[in-house]
Amino acid sequence: MRYLHTMVRVVDVDASLHFYCDLLGMQLVRRNDYEDGRFSLIFLAAPGDKGAAADSAPLIELTYNWDPEEYSGGRNFGHLAFEVEDIYALCAKLQAGGVTINRPPREGRMAFVRSPDGISVELLQAGEPLALAEPWQSAENIGEW
Repeated sequence: MRYLHTMVRVVDVDASLHFYCDLLGMQLVRRNDYEDGRFSLIFLAAPGDKGAAADSAPLIELTYNWDPEEYSGGRNFGHLAFEVEDIYALCAKLQAGGVTINRPPREGRMAFVRSPDGISVELLQAGEPLALAEPWQSAENIGEW
């Protein structure tokens, strides 16, 4: 058995690509638009995953249905998790990009944010936790994560 991907439904492709690629740093592997089925599949990989272009790395599949549908409860499946080099720097970048840090990295190790479609995303510091630092150390939780 081999892990292939996690699929999340999105309602705004541009907002989702901005979040996952521009802010989180993921890379677009491929996009397939299916006119007959009226949907698009967009595959993304984390930059640290080797062989992503050959589908040998875990991927996120963004599924966009062209006809409007309502999706809610994005946290029902759990969350996506990414190991990051500098959790403080990434949280600052996400915050500057308009993303709410729902669970700040108070202890220099873990944070949670949400995608534009309400998908919970966990960020974990690679290696040892970073030294405690403001503004994160005293930041409160905001909303659900």
